[in-house]
Amino acid sequence: MSKDNYDELARDIIDHVGGEENVAGLRHCITRLRFNLKDENKADTDYLKNRDGVVTVMKSAGQYQVVIGEQVAEVYEAIVNQTSIGGDTSASETSDGDNENDNRNILDRFIDFISGVFQPFLMALAATGMIKGLVALLGTVGVDPESGVYQVLNFAGDGFFQFLPVMVAITAARKLKMNEFTALAIAVAFLHPEINNLMTGDVMYTLFSGTAFESPIYSTFLGIPIIMPPNGYYSAIIPILVSVWLGSVVERWVKNIIPGVVRSFLTPFFTVMIVFVISLIIIGPIANWASTLVGQFFLVVQGFSPLLFGALLAVAWQLLVIFGLHWGIVPIMFILLAEQGYESIGPAMVSSTFGVLGVVIALLIKSKAKKVRDIALPGAISLVFGVSEPTIYGLMLPMKRSFMYALIGNAVGGAYIGAMSVVGYRTGGLGVFSIFNTINPSGNLDMNFWNVIIGFALCTIVGFVLQMVFPVPSIDGDGNEGQTTTKEDKGLASKEELQESAKEDIIASPMQGQLVPMSEVNDEVFSSEALGKGIAIKPEIGEVRAPANGVISTLFPTGHAVGMTTDEGTEVLIHIGLDTVELEGKYYEISAEQGQKVKAGDLLIKFDKAGVESENYDTTTPVVITNSGDFQTIDVTEETKVTPGDYLLTAVK
Repeated sequence: MSKDNYDELARDIIDHVGGEENVAGLRHCITRLRFNLKDENKADTDYLKNRDGVVTVMKSAGQYQVVIGEQVAEVYEAIVNQTSIGGDTSASETSDGDNENDNRNILDRFIDFISGVFQPFLMALAATGMIKGLVALLGTVGVDPESGVYQVLNFAGDGFFQFLPVMVAITAARKLKMNEFTALAIAVAFLHPEINNLMTGDVMYTLFSGTAFESPIYSTFLGIPIIMPPNGYYSAIIPILVSVWLGSVVERWVKNIIPGVVRSFLTPFFTVMIVFVISLIIIGPIANWASTLVGQFFLVVQGFSPLLFGALLAVAWQLLVIFGLHWGIVPIMFILLAEQGYESIGPAMVSSTFGVLGVVIALLIKSKAKKVRDIALPGAISLVFGVSEPTIYGLMLPMKRSFMYALIGNAVGGAYIGAMSVVGYRTGGLGVFSIFNTINPSGNLDMNFWNVIIGFALCTIVGFVLQMVFPVPSIDGDGNEGQTTTKEDKGLASKEELQESAKEDIIASPMQGQLVPMSEVNDEVFSSEALGKGIAIKPEIGEVRAPANGVISTLFPTGHAVGMTTDEGTEVLIHIGLDTVELEGKYYEISAEQGQKVKAGDLLIKFDKAGVESENYDTTTPVVITNSGDFQTIDVTEETKVTPGDYLLTAVK
């Protein structure tokens, strides 16, 4: 197909999905254009199914899929070039968080959004986490923290985490379709080197005195008190995400009211000014107070039950890290250490990485997905050193059931650590190196030391065993790796198919009629699936059309059967009626030639349905994948009636 033909097809598709204004989002995988339409009722599905260049149309909750075949990338590019429609060019980015028709629950949408924000820089995050682990190892073996080697490597490993708000702002802006540099302007304002000076000088007054939220006020903005977290906003995540979201809303609002001649510079002017002020005055303090509440809650639980405290902290820590609420606990740990010479928060806190480690080791053994293994290997190394963010954002959030197994492991190990009243006598390395924090100041390896090792081992073993026992979930959605499902109108495609589309071939219906399970076909060869798997059609109209793009590989002179090999290598046999070879071509009119290249929807054979039936022949037409053995499974529609171009089968390699 020439470039002009791609352009024409692209224009026609956009016109018949309801126009550019009806498209909320577009991306593509190996075979399909995946639209998020504002109103699917505006799409002319019948036209598109029969349009030259389109194999078929499929609908999945929140998606309108136009199956093109191997030329999908060219058609997608033509659409992008001709319209203002943007989209993800990679099937790995599956979020539709900005789609108003997205029918996922809030938790799924949030997890998908967070995962999507971290996905682009996940490998860099994992790499710097490994460098942080190496630095911890150097400190453990006695390298001077003031030495050049230690400090240079520490800068290399820690810098990414310190300036994580910058990375988050960029990817969040992309997800929310906000100008990236405007989002960056908001984020870096939080990291200004002088911002902590707002917490110096004389205290003007104190808010919430005597409570957990006590806040000394050093400065105000137009009389409104400025409340800053003790550690500033380095490594902050939630305040930045909320700020960028607010920025995307304000940016759209400002664009709509600013005249076009000054819009280019006044839009970021008002957006940055409005959003940063609101974020610093309101969003930041709310996040800080939430952290404080978390810390106070765990102190109460510890006083009530050390076992429950250990289990809850080990389970909750990784969740708190996701939301940036763990900072409410860390200061308490340092205060207890300074006042008592020991603390019980650190051991249970650090144990939370080991349940995740156990699951990740199991994933390295069981998972066949390259994407999982690519993240799991460096992630496991980081986890050994106590750095969990790459694994949490890259694997645990998308693979929710695996995360649950890790949390169960953490609960078991954390409960043991809490019940045994394990304490830390110092702060230092994380991960395996935190074990040295539990050595008694006298240097004796008492049960406090051994109990923390047992606790960490319990977390790892339980997480590992659970993931080894249960199936590996898909990293791109619900279901398990390698799982295939029966296709139906609700859920024709899962997120897993965005990654698996390269391994499947979609076969459309070649004719109009009622569907008949192959097991009910009145012919033992077909019903036993000796020729291959498929489905049969009781035709209503005497026309057979190409069910995919490909080549006519077999064409009987009698016209009663035609075979084709699709562009993806699937061999399809369409046998028009049972025992109809005996008619010797009577009632059949051939419209194609053997060896001919055909496109989905091309007319192959016409036949006189009434004439065939008048001779007492059954016109039930099996559609068989004759090389079924080359595929893992053949998925079949659950519709009861089809027309040419409707989805019929998927051959999954």
